[in-house]
Amino acid sequence: MDEQWAKARIKIKGETRCIAWRFIQDLIQAETKREKQVKMFALAFYGLVIFPKSLGYIDDAVMELFDHLDKGITPVPAILAETFRSLSACKKSGEGRFTCCAQLLLVWFHSHFWKPEKVSYQACFENYSPLQDLASTPRPENLSCDKWKSIFRNLQEKDVIWKARWFFPTNIVYKCGDYDWVPLLGIWGAIGYAPLLVSRQYRSRQFIPATRGLATCEFPYEGRGYKKNVSKIAEAWKRIYKMESFDEKPRVMPEYRR
Repeated sequence: MDEQWAKARIKIKGETRCIAWRFIQDLIQAETKREKQVKMFALAFYGLVIFPKSLGYIDDAVMELFDHLDKGITPVPAILAETFRSLSACKKSGEGRFTCCAQLLLVWFHSHFWKPEKVSYQACFENYSPLQDLASTPRPENLSCDKWKSIFRNLQEKDVIWKARWFFPTNIVYKCGDYDWVPLLGIWGAIGYAPLLVSRQYRSRQFIPATRGLATCEFPYEGRGYKKNVSKIAEAWKRIYKMESFDEKPRVMPEYRR
């Protein structure tokens, strides 16, 4: 796949530039080298599963991110950013389609909303994969939208665990640069995230952290001035601050409960 090939097949859908999955599929079937087939399939996976903005299409921004992966860039901040941005948009409007990886969100649900009776001893191994473990665990299939709504509406405090049983954190990135929290750059926009707001997930005491400016950090990559903000966030990531998780059992400080 070269730039000329991509330009000839780019389609404008709404405000996005994208390529139909069928074109990538044709390339995979025509390619004879296994390594290139796998790489193109991985690109399609990123565009259709991890960042599914337009159903059946791979967004131009996804292709740009994918090009950077060969340079050792981790996709994790971008995945987190777009997950939080999509959830934020749905919450603000009261409706909408989740445009990030629903499968990863489902893993989070199953890791925090239903307390397991026992945890596999394999969770202590370095090569343990919670994704593989969840995939092999029998779950109710074909739950309707109404059923999911009922589950969320009837969640009780006793049904929720803050720290996933398979998660053993050693330290937490809690701020970057001059920000009191962690600014995240996605592929379509940026958003701020304060890990200390949910420090119970990291086996630490829960308190009220500093969140000055957090609400104003969310913005899309459009309009005037956004590039300056992106540069500021990129510079902040050159100075990250970590803290160790230290409590054996997560505790909530009295002021947090109030």
